Amino acid sequence: MILELLSIIAPIFVCAGIGFVWARRGGAFDQEFITSLIMNFGAPCLVFSELVSLEVESAVMARMSGGAALAMLGFGLVGMIVLRVARLPTHTYLGPLLFCNAGNMGLPLCLFAFGSEGLALATCFFAVMAFAHYTIGVWIWSGRFSLYELLRMPLSYAAVLAVAILMLDLPVPLWIVNTTELLGGLTIPLMLLTLGVSLSGMHLGRLRRTLGLSLLRLGMGFGIGVGLSLLLELDGVARAVFIVECSMPVAVFNYIFARRYERSPDEVASLVVLSTLIAFALLPFLLAWLL
Repeated sequence: MILELLSIIAPIFVCAGIGFVWARRGGAFDQEFITSLIMNFGAPCLVFSELVSLEVESAVMARMSGGAALAMLGFGLVGMIVLRVARLPTHTYLGPLLFCNAGNMGLPLCLFAFGSEGLALATCFFAVMAFAHYTIGVWIWSGRFSLYELLRMPLSYAAVLAVAILMLDLPVPLWIVNTTELLGGLTIPLMLLTLGVSLSGMHLGRLRRTLGLSLLRLGMGFGIGVGLSLLLELDGVARAVFIVECSMPVAVFNYIFARRYERSPDEVASLVVLSTLIAFALLPFLLAWLL
């Protein structure tokens, strides 16, 4: 079991560690360019190629996608209640509680733990969360809904196109499949490198508050993930992937949005760092329980 867990977690540590050390040593890394490359090409191609090649029942895919939406609804409700009681600003802290790291950390973890089927199902979860991040997320951070942000998001078009192909049972030319698989293959390594680079430039602050909100994100994610997996009757790989994705730490993209809209980016960065460190420490126990 220890060797099995090591084979799952080690690649994530190594790839993120390379990015961390590279940035700490002053290596050049255009994070804005890499992030743009991932969101405009890598992630859309990954979503498209994984969904069109998905070899599970469409009902399972629908439950996974619907479950992701329900999970975020649960995260949002719990987060709003806690923040209201604690008298903390929702425009700063609701995003980190709502949007977990289903991409940079969740996708590679599900790939190494559950294989290609796990990656495909995790992609369903990630697509829904990414869609929500660029709609509800922008609204939370900026205070206004932006249709423009949604329309300029290639991942949305890739997901809709893939679902339409699956529903209509349309053949996909081999050259399109090969091209999207090749470009999609960039995504996971670049996400992990970006995660490491991002963590290298962040620092902890307001430790007591950061610790409390980090534990809330992880505990809430695990609890809602387990509960919804039972409600949606998910089993096997689908159940494990769903719980893993729900249990991920605060997404790095929250820091990017906080910086863009000037919503206490240093405090959001602290949440990203500490929740990620705690999640790494808890991963062996979570995987040992699921495998």
